[in-house]
Amino acid sequence: MIKVLVVDNHPIVTTGFKLLFENHEDIRVVGTVSSGVDIFEFVRRNEVDVIISEIELPELNGITALRAIKKEHSHINIIMFSYHPEEIYAISTIKAGASGYVSKSEPIDVIIKAINRASKGEIHLSDKMSKHLNYNDTKRSKSRIYKRLSTREVEVLKLLSSGKKNKEIAQELDINEKTVSTYKARLFKKLNVTNLIDLVNQGKQLDIA
Repeated sequence: MIKVLVVDNHPIVTTGFKLLFENHEDIRVVGTVSSGVDIFEFVRRNEVDVIISEIELPELNGITALRAIKKEHSHINIIMFSYHPEEIYAISTIKAGASGYVSKSEPIDVIIKAINRASKGEIHLSDKMSKHLNYNDTKRSKSRIYKRLSTREVEVLKLLSSGKKNKEIAQELDINEKTVSTYKARLFKKLNVTNLIDLVNQGKQLDIA
């Protein structure tokens, strides 16, 4: 049985959740609180698997509460459930430690799916936001790797990827062939590869080649 705490200062929302899961086989609402501060007292006294929380709460907002709860109770998974557009808050709440973001305009089966996924330690986002998160993570990862390379290393990688030999690169960049070999060795190390084919493939993935 998944034990759920609902955090919202609108009684119609908390009552709705209690009624929704009153006779559910796998999910049980073990309590409701109306402010971010009240969450801490509840989870200290009660067993909770998943918290469903609004962002805008009295005394302490949901995102601040989320960060604090995850520090004290890392085993509790938290779903942000709000009327705010997911484009604005979804990614930032996931990065703050949430296990999902569900808009209050979504149908009931979506919140049930999110609870089930969160209870397993999985992340729930809409398909659109999942693609956005993956795109941003890939983009940031590429950016971090790219920043590790010097301007000259990028130039050498581009020329290697175009099929030029060390001697040709040396002539084009007006450096000696031994220096080209040094840059090549650095590229192997920084991009964690052991041969030229893998090096060129890495260059393509970084949009350098």
